[in-house]
Amino acid sequence: MVTSDQEVLLQELMVTSGQEVFLQELMVTSGQEVFLQEVSLQEVFVQEGLERQESDFQSRRNLEWSRLQVEVEELDKILRGATDDDGFCDAIDISFQNCSETLDSRKKELATKLRSVVQLKRELDEVPSQAELMQYTSKYDIRSSELNNQIQKKHRQTRKHYDTYNALMEIKDLMLKEISLLNSISLQFQDAITSVDGRAKLIHSLEGILEGTQKKLEKVELTMQSEEKKCDSIKKKCTTAISEQRQNSSLLKFLQGERARNERLRAQINQT
Repeated sequence: MVTSDQEVLLQELMVTSGQEVFLQELMVTSGQEVFLQEVSLQEVFVQEGLERQESDFQSRRNLEWSRLQVEVEELDKILRGATDDDGFCDAIDISFQNCSETLDSRKKELATKLRSVVQLKRELDEVPSQAELMQYTSKYDIRSSELNNQIQKKHRQTRKHYDTYNALMEIKDLMLKEISLLNSISLQFQDAITSVDGRAKLIHSLEGILEGTQKKLEKVELTMQSEEKKCDSIKKKCTTAISEQRQNSSLLKFLQGERARNERLRAQINQT
């Protein structure tokens, strides 16, 4: 004959058994969610590491399942052979306490796993995507092109300044030589007037000056010819570029006319 107290204990045991089943499902579901989350991060982990984690998780799950099955069987045995109400209640309390501790430990493990998953997701978010990399590449190309244009502009300006400096230095040298020549002629002119040897020295000095001037003139003419060749080459390139520009302009006008004609034909076709 089953008393009312035993019925209450039986109901509590059934509730406890239901809680254990719920806990088992919760642990299995939580483990599966963690496993799915770990699999979703397979782009970060090596395949071998994932396989080891899966094997460890399955072994832990099987061990935990076996342990819970043993506890359920023990509770069933206690339920069938229960004669002392106080001992039965104590056993139920101990079992419930153990289940609560197990649940708390599993919650802590789950929280640790979730923190690690959040950390991994944060690290993955910090890695730029393909679109971001392409955007950075395009910005880098644009910036590199701008810097290259600035460098070329600075190079042309620097080269122009160097050419100006060299020309001014050459003019300075010529002026110094001219001043030296005039001073030399002025000093030798008095001797040339009074003596024959002075006139001979003056003539010889003037001949040397004339020879140096002719060499300098030849050098300047060669430089001028080289510059004229460069100028002619640049003029040819400019003429070619102008002709290409004119050709491109004519082609552009032709294409614009053809486009307008094509649009008119489309409009007529749509109207019909």
